[in-house]
Amino acid sequence: MNDTSAAEYRIAHLQEHLASGDYAEMGVRIELRGNTVLIAGTVSSAACRDEILRMAEDELAGLPLREDLVVVSATAPDHPEELA
Repeated sequence: MNDTSAAEYRIAHLQEHLASGDYAEMGVRIELRGNTVLIAGTVSSAACRDEILRMAEDELAGLPLREDLVVVSATAPDHPEELA
């Protein structure tokens, strides 16, 4: 098994781990870009983002990681939107 195949196998394992847990509904993508793993998407809280990154660091130890996880808020705005 070459390095790319091994990385793809580990990424698939992490994706299965996320899909079987509390994060299945999240819009998180995990992709191999060159030698770097990109974790991108939207999550519901900073705690959720931190847990996903912790799991990724555990599962993908030794691989360079980049993350682009955006925390979206489901709370109502505290002021009206100004339209011009």
